[in-house]
Amino acid sequence: MDFFATASPGTESALVDELKELGLKGVRTQGGGAPFMGEWADAVRVCLHSRVALRVLELQARFPVASRDDLYAGARAVDWTPHLSPSHTLAVSAVCQDSVFTHSGMAALVVKDAVVDQVRDSLGERPSVDRDDPDVRIFVHLAGNRGSLYLDLAGEPLSRRGYRTEAGEAPLRETLAAAVLRLGGWDGKTPLLDPMCGSGTLAIEAALWSGRVAPGLLRMIFGFERWASFDDERRAVLRTLCGEARRQSRPPPVKITATDIDPAMIEIARANARRAGVRLTFKQRALADWQHDGERKFVVTNPPYDARLEADTEFCRMVMASLSRMHGCRVAVITALPEYKRVMSLRLAAEIPLKNGPLDCRLLVYEVP
Repeated sequence: MDFFATASPGTESALVDELKELGLKGVRTQGGGAPFMGEWADAVRVCLHSRVALRVLELQARFPVASRDDLYAGARAVDWTPHLSPSHTLAVSAVCQDSVFTHSGMAALVVKDAVVDQVRDSLGERPSVDRDDPDVRIFVHLAGNRGSLYLDLAGEPLSRRGYRTEAGEAPLRETLAAAVLRLGGWDGKTPLLDPMCGSGTLAIEAALWSGRVAPGLLRMIFGFERWASFDDERRAVLRTLCGEARRQSRPPPVKITATDIDPAMIEIARANARRAGVRLTFKQRALADWQHDGERKFVVTNPPYDARLEADTEFCRMVMASLSRMHGCRVAVITALPEYKRVMSLRLAAEIPLKNGPLDCRLLVYEVP
């Protein structure tokens, strides 16, 4: 079977590394994610274990699309009834790139009509549409004159682990935080510090990774569990994979510290960590007050970068000057504010463009001498 794991722009290489570590076949880098091949159980393992993937899509069909009729006929030729009955709800979303369809909503509507018509002709009734909480999510990708149809195994995006009920301004998606750790060069063994932790996402993701905790275990339900095809056999496969994932977890073998100047954010981060089931060291402390103890650390942080700080060069200078005193450490900063890079005196070891939701960000990596 062919699958496609989606990822935030800029994190595709981190996702490819993950999928290869899981032993999957046919993995390669592609814009927006990474395709892979395997059995249904392999796709479930990705849902459980991937820290970077946003969704896992199961390919249903590929066909040429030169017109609306082509798209309708291609979607209707797929037998959707193994997964979708009249008692199930569905939603269709689409992405169009250099396609005859210039509006993704229209492409989604055509596929929706084809799917419900096919189910009605086979089973006598049409399923209903539920855009907010469907049982079955169908994804359409149109590129040039080719169309691809997928079923979304994840349901809710995999970034929604379930532990973060509160967050600060411009919080990182959990999947992006996990990608930052990998792209920044953390090995999971070096002590880690986030000196401006906010709601604690970077530190919590580090603890989950270091402790080998499969992030999918934190979720209530996956999308495929609501499909008509989710029978006792597949339920047993899921139960077995979850059991294997639980047995491999362990306490993080490395110290992970999260600090913030705001006591309210420290309490939010503590609560999020409790829900994630990880133990971290939390301290209320201003970044400027940090006295480096000489131990090599991986220092990673998501400093404030909202509109109020765009003209506050002094704040940015204080942040980067404080980080440049972390002698012997590797420092990774993700920010949407160019000023942080401009005021840093150290030479960049790496700079990676990323997206945090709609924000264009940069991951800035330094080796402090």
